[in-house]
Amino acid sequence: MSDKKLPHQHGESKEMELIQEQINCISNFQTVADILKQLGDTTRIRIFWLLCHCEECVINISSIMDMSSPAVAHHLRLLRNSGLIICRREGKEVYYCASDTEQSRLLHQIIEQVMEIACPEQKGDYHE
Repeated sequence: MSDKKLPHQHGESKEMELIQEQINCISNFQTVADILKQLGDTTRIRIFWLLCHCEECVINISSIMDMSSPAVAHHLRLLRNSGLIICRREGKEVYYCASDTEQSRLLHQIIEQVMEIACPEQKGDYHE
């Protein structure tokens, strides 16, 4: 708990103490900033949104995005490092999809609400 007293007291009590404790957890805020930084790029938002609806390989993502495979791989690496997407290997092929996390689902919903679009209906899609 913080012993810090605010210069102006406005009747806050326990709630302000809890807020001060949370605001001092800089690593939590850094995690949010890192994830949002990944979505600060239009290409990564598009790739992430695509992978919320299907599992795809780099070659197919490259074709869909009309980009080179190395460029797509770069964006996939950043999204994967942030925990927003996962991958699995099948032989020589690597397939990517959105991770099944609360953060990924929330970001997916935010993208669709801001864009005012709805998910294509897919059986078993956890983002419905």
